[in-house]
Amino acid sequence: MHNNEIQAVKQQDSEKNISKIGQKYPIFYINRFFSLLGFPIAFSLIIILILGLFVPLQAIESVTSTLGALVQISPFILLSVAVAAYLKASGSDQIVASTFNGKPIKAIAIASIFGALSPFCSCGVIPLVAGLLAAGVPIAPVLAFCIASPIMDPEMFILTTAELGFEFAIIKTFSAITMGLMAGYSALLISKTGYLSDALKDIAKPSCSDSCSNEDKVSIIYKFWHNPKRRKIFINETLSVGLFLTRWLAFAFLLESLLIAYVPNGLIVNWLGVDSTYALPLAVMLGIPTYLNGYAAIPLVGGLLELGMSPAVGLTFMLAGSVTSIPAAIAIYSLAKPRLVALYLIIAAVGSMAAGYLFSLYLIF
Repeated sequence: MHNNEIQAVKQQDSEKNISKIGQKYPIFYINRFFSLLGFPIAFSLIIILILGLFVPLQAIESVTSTLGALVQISPFILLSVAVAAYLKASGSDQIVASTFNGKPIKAIAIASIFGALSPFCSCGVIPLVAGLLAAGVPIAPVLAFCIASPIMDPEMFILTTAELGFEFAIIKTFSAITMGLMAGYSALLISKTGYLSDALKDIAKPSCSDSCSNEDKVSIIYKFWHNPKRRKIFINETLSVGLFLTRWLAFAFLLESLLIAYVPNGLIVNWLGVDSTYALPLAVMLGIPTYLNGYAAIPLVGGLLELGMSPAVGLTFMLAGSVTSIPAAIAIYSLAKPRLVALYLIIAAVGSMAAGYLFSLYLIF
């Protein structure tokens, strides 16, 4: 037999074995279903199917809401994916990486400030984060950037000032930078123990060696479109990262639509509308699962402040929710393994509560 014939026979035998396994173990086909479509899309389809069988109107509403959210955020996705792909194709990701690869203390400070001032939301920044990690940037400054970025951006600063006041907007910006610093320096200390080694999923792992030596680096070509090889890198990076991010965001927005539909509207008002001893911890706990997005939270917090809620509680809710909202958390989960995700969530909870207590002391004095 020729090699091709032998391979064909082996393929047939393999398919027969798979069929036998599938008949004996139906769960095998379920695993195949998830592996072919990917977890976010496969699970989203299952959710939509269940909704369609039992609550068809909610299924339509959830699909419409998810598509609408994707359309609304698409400019940020396109911009961030294009920037990440350009950095990769031109080789200029090495320049960005070298900025964050300097002295750790300085790199973390730069990442925190840049994250708080950047126009990217928590979802749109993920391609840039993946690109930085793939370029060999250490986890500590990248985590600082991830924490600070979703809390504040220029547009949100303006809206926050208009609704909640300039002082509140300044304190929230300062809190974003401080939480980024705390995240970065905490990760830096923890990484020395080896706990964060191999804490990234394959898509975010460095594409060069651990040290990213000079042999691994490529020449920088800013006008990469004149180079066929670099054009191919740009196209491949755009498609792979764009599809990757869109799948996970679609899943996140689908879950968010269910949250909006089934979490009582008065829950947050009833729990946080009146100041109490447990208001700050409750603000953190509620901010994690019930936070929708930074823009929707501004009028909500404004209304709660009118009901008598302490501004410190409102700040805590916005900080915790910004970093741990469903889209933000799932975006981080798509890049990081559980132990790094856990560190991300712990820092978000501790940092937001600390900021709330400090703000409450400031209000007293």
